[in-house]
Amino acid sequence: MNDEQLLRYSRHILLEEIGIEAQQRLLESTILIVGAGGLGSPAALYLAASGIGRIVIADGDHVDATNLQRQIAHRGKRIGWPKASSAKVAMHGINDDIEVVAIDSRLDDEQLDDWAGRSAVVLDCTDDFATRHAINRACASHGTPLVSGSAIRFDGQVAVFDLRDPDSACYHCVFPADQQVATVDCATMGVFAPLTGIIGTLQAAEALKLAGGFGEPAAGRLQMLDALRMRWTDIGLRKSPHCPVCGERPAISRAGPLPPGLS
Repeated sequence: MNDEQLLRYSRHILLEEIGIEAQQRLLESTILIVGAGGLGSPAALYLAASGIGRIVIADGDHVDATNLQRQIAHRGKRIGWPKASSAKVAMHGINDDIEVVAIDSRLDDEQLDDWAGRSAVVLDCTDDFATRHAINRACASHGTPLVSGSAIRFDGQVAVFDLRDPDSACYHCVFPADQQVATVDCATMGVFAPLTGIIGTLQAAEALKLAGGFGEPAAGRLQMLDALRMRWTDIGLRKSPHCPVCGERPAISRAGPLPPGLS
């Protein structure tokens, strides 16, 4: 760590729980963020500011005027830009000492598997059920910790799946791919702008603890926020021994399609 970095990250280094050692681990880490919208925006900005050495951010969408109410990485003058590239500009505006890899497309199975294997942590900042399961399968395949977030209307959720631990539940254990899920999105349901900031920032905090090796990540818990009343509810999570992704006899080993009967 050079003198400029020591100064930049001094408020982290002053924390006994972090110090120079954990900050150096952050600088040496790669983190993958899938989604550069309401959740990905605050997560990306805080991870960039905190000194994650390489951040890979992927999104196949473009900045729209309706995004600006909550997707704080984007600006009106960048309407029409690919979201990942727009987020990269914002991240480098905060910290140009880090590497940002912007992928302006949806990750295919091969890319997702590759980056999940090369990352210290993966953040799921998407709003698509099938994509969430593809991310989970890739992380489970490599034992990569996954920080999942969601936000719709006034309701938010955060869960950490530390897949380095063989006893950890995965996303599929909690939200099986074969369950019936109603499709909801911000375009039809709306979303409270600060809620995405709260959830995305929590995802960044959990990712920093996992990558830096300090504190106690919130693994094994589903944290749910009712932002209209500002009330949190915690639910304990258990691994399913019959889970086709992480169970005793997994049927799915990569980010590819689910086998028949599990789609």
